[in-house]
Amino acid sequence: MSDNCQALTCLAGIRIVDFTQFEAGPSCTEALAWLGAEVVKIENPKTGDPARRVLPGKNPEDPWYFHMFNANKKSLTVDLKSPRGLDLVKAMLKKADVTIENMAPGTIERLGLGYDEVRKLNPGIIYCSIQGFGTGSPYEKGLAFDMIAQAAGGMVSVTGEPGRQPVKPGPSFGDTGTGMLMAITILGTLMERQRTGVGRRLQVAMQDAMLHYMRTCFAVTARTGKAAERRGGKSVMGANAPSGLYQCKPYGPNDWIYVMTSRSNPEHWARLMKLFGREELIDDPRFATGPARLEHEAEVDAIVTEWTSKHTKEEAMALISGVGVPAGAAFDTLELQNDASFEKRGIMQVMEHASGPFKMPAWPVRVDGKPPRLLPSPLLGEHTADVLNTWLGLDAAEVAKLKGDGVV
Repeated sequence: MSDNCQALTCLAGIRIVDFTQFEAGPSCTEALAWLGAEVVKIENPKTGDPARRVLPGKNPEDPWYFHMFNANKKSLTVDLKSPRGLDLVKAMLKKADVTIENMAPGTIERLGLGYDEVRKLNPGIIYCSIQGFGTGSPYEKGLAFDMIAQAAGGMVSVTGEPGRQPVKPGPSFGDTGTGMLMAITILGTLMERQRTGVGRRLQVAMQDAMLHYMRTCFAVTARTGKAAERRGGKSVMGANAPSGLYQCKPYGPNDWIYVMTSRSNPEHWARLMKLFGREELIDDPRFATGPARLEHEAEVDAIVTEWTSKHTKEEAMALISGVGVPAGAAFDTLELQNDASFEKRGIMQVMEHASGPFKMPAWPVRVDGKPPRLLPSPLLGEHTADVLNTWLGLDAAEVAKLKGDGVV
């Protein structure tokens, strides 16, 4: 096993009953599993998490999406509509530190596992819900996926080219971004409970979470009194030039580099012009100050493009960042996956799964120099017998009977 990662025990002993599905909830519980919590994913015995894309009696059609958000967890299959199955889960909730759900509005309550019921079972539990829209919102009963949250939370409105239709950002901020905010809050409430012994009810709405990631855009609105606009590859603040994407050779779809000179560091422009061999432009009145460069932004962009178009994005990034100017090549997912440095550092790891090896991004935070070790996402019901034994003390015969009765 690779020594560029490690099994973390930061949350050893923390037990989490996980009722989540798809991505927003699973990304939250996966973060806690990376840190050493025992996360037991409760799944329907026949189909499991819809993210498995499982049809009854058929193998998973696309396991990769499921792997990404369910590494390092256990899977317990149980029929929550069965009285015996519900009793098993309630017995687990009495022993749990945290439970989290992101079902459609009203679903968890109809199952008899809403906050009021679970709190009676375990007053110290941290009970977490991820919703599409917040309680009290005019849309609180609405369903949401990542792209719905990004649209309703403002991200789509500021993404895309000026004068053209809005565009959904590529990354899943609506799902994983929301999950990370919940994970951080869970860690805080776990620390608080060590002092007080009292549980908490945590709720986050995906639309509300998007506002958190839009703070720079709200700063623009506060400054201008207008809605933040779409600026394509330009900085949303619109306060510095050059700032944007510039084409590189050989002119493929992702042969671009983002270059930005900070408004707080006037030396960036001089460093860039020295690199380009255009020292005469450093003190040129058209470009000598930040406001002047903004006024002549089209000319500035042409100067930068003239240079970047003669270099590959990798060359441009190395040269520009090498003189102390912020620059980032527009690497695509295949380039990043094939970059050996990520795997060498443990940022990308290979999951040794029953369905075959699978390289994926791991938890990126290093602890004492190493990130946590990637463990396989669970097969459907893989840990049913183990969980029922270690949590509830059921022996092999009792588990076999539950399976025979269709409860698990």
